[in-house]
Amino acid sequence: MLFSIVVPVYNVEKYLEECLKSIICQIDDNENYEIILVDDGSTDNSLAICQRYAEKDPRIKIYHKPNGGVSSARNLGLEKSTGTLISFADPDD
Repeated sequence: MLFSIVVPVYNVEKYLEECLKSIICQIDDNENYEIILVDDGSTDNSLAICQRYAEKDPRIKIYHKPNGGVSSARNLGLEKSTGTLISFADPDD
């Protein structure tokens, strides 16, 4: 069973790396999962951090959209997810 973790990303460079490390370390390497990072028009280095992690792990996918707010970023993540179970993680929580 595939599960998806949707992470809306907007100007969270200060928290993003810690968030991604936390998600990755909680998931068993044998589990079937994907991490969907939705860049909501960030103007800081958030996208570069996303790209660095996506280059290391093919289960991390990045989608870009113009800024529309956290709800629209989550909705895009839902649309792009392929998992039967879906979770959300906000980098600044």
